[in-house]
Amino acid sequence: MPTMLFHDLLTVALSGHGLAAMAVTGVALAFRPWATLRQTEALQHPWLAVLVVLPWFWATQKIVPFFGPQMQLSGACLMVLMFGWPLAMLTLWPVAFLGGWLAGVSMDRTTELLLWNGMMPGTLALLIGLATRRFLPHHLFVYILGRGFLTTALALGISGSVWLWMGPATAAQASVAPSNLSELLIGRWLISWAEAFATGGMTAIFVAFHPEWMVTYSDQRYLPKQERAKAPSSRSQNEKR
Repeated sequence: MPTMLFHDLLTVALSGHGLAAMAVTGVALAFRPWATLRQTEALQHPWLAVLVVLPWFWATQKIVPFFGPQMQLSGACLMVLMFGWPLAMLTLWPVAFLGGWLAGVSMDRTTELLLWNGMMPGTLALLIGLATRRFLPHHLFVYILGRGFLTTALALGISGSVWLWMGPATAAQASVAPSNLSELLIGRWLISWAEAFATGGMTAIFVAFHPEWMVTYSDQRYLPKQERAKAPSSRSQNEKR
């Protein structure tokens, strides 16, 4: 049994999805993501809550029909906003594998979801978010609507489209007719917009009531001076990631 498990882990690690996921993780580790939790104690409880709750959303793959890209929620874009990209990439490992274990799917399938439903949209959310911060006005609604809503929709939609267009990577996807592939593409964008609404709503709530949970947000950057003066001194002043 241990030998079989080691063989499965080695096979997954040496697969294309496994190598890509480890490459992303290696880059994330270079930024010392654990320092975020050490330096920001307010993030520790939300981070633990994510580890408990999010795997159940990923476990919905058990009840959703599989024809290539899985139609399920990700949570990666919200994690990038809350914890920063390095810690979010590291957190996706236990989320994905706990979700895969709860769903009873193979480790190879779990690794595929880790990359395409977690790391790719999370990384795209970082890049689009940085462009938003660079080229759009620094305003509270730009952060909520731009980084929370629109960035999530684009990141998940683009990563899902690329995942679908990569070709019949699995036997299940290979059996799907071209007309059904277009329907899958529509479905992927629909669930991307659904998650964008959820992420945008959670971002607005956290910014209003728990800004210390958002390492990508700071009053100094996004609030006008007169509004900043009214904000409680306990509000977060994050200037990271």
